[in-house]
Amino acid sequence: MDQIPILKLGDFLLVTIQVELHDQLAMTLQDDLTQKLSRTHAKGVLIDISALEIVDSFIGRSLAQIAGIARVMDATTVLVGMRPAVAITLVELGMPLKGIRTALNVDKGMKLLRNAQEEDGFDEPAFEGDPPLAP
Repeated sequence: MDQIPILKLGDFLLVTIQVELHDQLAMTLQDDLTQKLSRTHAKGVLIDISALEIVDSFIGRSLAQIAGIARVMDATTVLVGMRPAVAITLVELGMPLKGIRTALNVDKGMKLLRNAQEEDGFDEPAFEGDPPLAP
């Protein structure tokens, strides 16, 4: 059975989809990524879909679910490498992919993740009146 590699790069996970993503593989990716997020406590997930020529409604929902799971686990998701035809299909299907930030390529996606991590910051107090937390 196919498996999509999930690489840890610092505080982020990199998922590069190099094969057509069928339904079972999308579900396996969701499970594998959830386990990896749990083990690594990564703060961001970058998913490269530049090799995908087709994204149907199931795959679109799977990507949105992955982003939702990551968000609950305190990680930001960035989707990169989307082909114009894929973007058009997602819009036509009415799938705005809420919770997923997008970038043109991996470099811009990593920059977006770093910026999101800086915006999150650890210098804000958890509750009003608490001292700031150290990074």
